[in-house]
Amino acid sequence: MPSPQTTSDEAVTRLRRLDCCAVSDALDQLGLKGQVTGVPKRSGSNGRIAGRVVTLKLHDGPRPDGPVRHLGTTAVELAGPEDVIVVEQRTGLDAGCWGGLLTLGAKLRGVAGVVADGPVRDIDEAREYDFPIFSTALTALTARSRVVEAETNGAIEPWGVPVCAGDYVIADSSAIIFISAEQAPHVLDAAEAIALKEAAMAKALLSGKPISAVMSGDYEHMLEAERVSA
Repeated sequence: MPSPQTTSDEAVTRLRRLDCCAVSDALDQLGLKGQVTGVPKRSGSNGRIAGRVVTLKLHDGPRPDGPVRHLGTTAVELAGPEDVIVVEQRTGLDAGCWGGLLTLGAKLRGVAGVVADGPVRDIDEAREYDFPIFSTALTALTARSRVVEAETNGAIEPWGVPVCAGDYVIADSSAIIFISAEQAPHVLDAAEAIALKEAAMAKALLSGKPISAVMSGDYEHMLEAERVSA
């Protein structure tokens, strides 16, 4: 059985200290894309998930050659505590791209969560397991005879965003954001600087400084100014 990556990833640690708004601002500052909004969190009490991406692509075509495996099982066996499984099921069919047994398997391996561009089923089980799932839709319809696994850890385009295995994702109630592995150091540096500045502004408000002074013209042009200086 494949084992999850056990070495600690500093980028995951840093990403988990941030939120999607700070990361989104960092992408804006750097002229990058990757934000997806309007996708609800369906389960899990943790407010935010973040980690390396393990990809899972489904389609309504023939099964790949080789031994028959149920969709998603390879992704679960490849993933670990610093990973988020990202599923693309963009066939247009009402068919589950993730379900209860996969959720339990991922929970037992400590996987950080699942982000699915497609319908997820057995969501009540995911809630009982307190396992974080973000998805476009819910369904009771099985994948069997409808969709199959096309590839694990290949390139996917959830919500039209190019994503590769080993990229990074963060998701909370504001958004889902994908960050390429190549751009991650720059995005993290920018997001941490933005978060630090906003923390200082919050401290100023708590000390009694007027909000109009705290959120002045400097704040309005903060990302623009940082982009020029970068």
